[in-house]
Amino acid sequence: MEKKVLIVYAHQSAGSFSAAAKEAAVEVLKSKDCSVEVSDLYAMKFKATATAEDITGEVKNSEHFRYAEETKLAWDEGRLSADITEEQRKLQEADLIIFQFPMYWFTVPAILKGWFDRVLTLGFAYTKEKRYSNGIFKKTKALLSFTTGSQETMFSPTGINGDMNVTLWPLQNGILHYCGFQVLAPQIFWAPADAAPEDRSAMLAAWNTRLQGLLDEKPLFYAPMDCFDCEKSFQLKPESVEKCVKEFGLTAGTHCGKPLPPNNQMKAGV
Repeated sequence: MEKKVLIVYAHQSAGSFSAAAKEAAVEVLKSKDCSVEVSDLYAMKFKATATAEDITGEVKNSEHFRYAEETKLAWDEGRLSADITEEQRKLQEADLIIFQFPMYWFTVPAILKGWFDRVLTLGFAYTKEKRYSNGIFKKTKALLSFTTGSQETMFSPTGINGDMNVTLWPLQNGILHYCGFQVLAPQIFWAPADAAPEDRSAMLAAWNTRLQGLLDEKPLFYAPMDCFDCEKSFQLKPESVEKCVKEFGLTAGTHCGKPLPPNNQMKAGV
């Protein structure tokens, strides 16, 4: 059966390394008989702000507008704006989502953050009952593919920027895994702007190689919901704490006060 891939692309320039990485993904995945759709956010002039304009018709409480609750109601009633519903359609149909972007200020560009804020609405992408390992998108794989401005050594546990595994936790756990996605190891292009032409070519070649088997990759590890007391405190159950590896915590975020497991947010199987 044909696999469907959605690439959410956030870069202003067609001459950028991010554009080259996006084009490589389109070419390779199409050659693997995948259907590939690209949401080019800058070309689309995608609205980044989450406001009442995202809802058609009257809002429930105009004096105290609460975005999550109002968009949940609008989603239930088919009153979300057309640009949101179109992205939600793409998301529902995809087997794999690739987010291609340059890292800005240790996170995603504002236009991509706006995509997360506006498209992943309450009810559509998550509920209190359906999140994390029980999430709505638990059958869909997702991947962050991005460039950095800093060298890899600067994002190490002893580097000035800090451990990249910590930087990635809010994005990969707090957004993707929260909605249930199977999060694949990120594709990080370290400081391509400072790299020699042959090194940039090598980065793209490695990406091309990885793309060949991307859909078959195993996801990163996150502690499943049944490890937590979800009736009261949402803390790890005592028996789950006991399962913590003696030397390290469970994950980069749920670490039980122990040293972080190396590369937990960067490599599967660790």
